Amino acid sequence: MRILVVEDERRLCNIIKRGLLEEGYAVDTAYDGEDGEYLAETTPYDLVILDIMLPKKDGVEVCQELRQKKVNTPILMLTAKDTVEDRVKGLDAGADDYLVKPFAFNELLARVRALLRREGLSKSPRLQVGDLTLDTLTREAWRAQRKFELTSKEYVILEYFMRHPNMVITRTMLEEHAWDYEFDSISNLIDVYIRRLRRKIDERGQNSLIQTVRGAGYRLREL
Repeated sequence: MRILVVEDERRLCNIIKRGLLEEGYAVDTAYDGEDGEYLAETTPYDLVILDIMLPKKDGVEVCQELRQKKVNTPILMLTAKDTVEDRVKGLDAGADDYLVKPFAFNELLARVRALLRREGLSKSPRLQVGDLTLDTLTREAWRAQRKFELTSKEYVILEYFMRHPNMVITRTMLEEHAWDYEFDSISNLIDVYIRRLRRKIDERGQNSLIQTVRGAGYRLREL
């Protein structure tokens, strides 16, 4: 999944980004409200982590304008102010959750996972497509009774397929969901990861679940 972090404290921004990358998320960053708002408007993010105190345009104003423009991406607001009035102001602007600095990174991750489950996604921690199962909390995967291990990026790609079974997933959709703006779109990296997933998911004698749709992309079929 792809997350935008809008935070002007660059050290904190880099810490958040590094931690999210280690969890397998694709992450873009912005250091002021104007750049953050532009990215949130023009890119299909799964979540925005938005600081309130930002240069050029504060987070509350950014949140309000995104909601006015019908951008419904979940927003987790960060602030150093721990008063009821400030929390209410952020939530009334359209934020989905609120986290006060300083915070433990594990709490940030828990709130991120909760918001990603809440917005139009399955609330169950387990995804099931045919005999393929993925636990979104433990990141464990099974085909029938056989368990297999996933790297962080393999998990992100497989989760995306399993949330859209039988749907044609284009390379562009995978790029936008699983990689940030630094991704080289002319590389064959997507093909490499699809081959890796097929080797892990399919054993000899089993039908391949991830199909290639010629000229279009890929599809996870539900047997």
